[in-house]
Amino acid sequence: MTSYQTALTREDAEVMALQALAWIASDERLGPRLLALTGLDAPTLRARAGSAELLGATLDFLAAHEADFIACAEAIGAEPARLAAARGALGR
Repeated sequence: MTSYQTALTREDAEVMALQALAWIASDERLGPRLLALTGLDAPTLRARAGSAELLGATLDFLAAHEADFIACAEAIGAEPARLAAARGALGR
């Protein structure tokens, strides 16, 4: 059984989404784009970083562009399918 076939806990999904958010924020192209699309400023983004809504939106943001999604999964050491499963574990 591959690791992404193992059910993710909500906590695992939140950790992965937070790692993805940190990766996006550190990228000079993606960070500003995420802020623009969410309408948030950096302090508000930091304050809401642990909310399920923002974490889900972060993964949705990545899923909208496969190349960024794959790059993020690689950067945080997650299989892409496991990162996708994290979105499901966070709920819609």
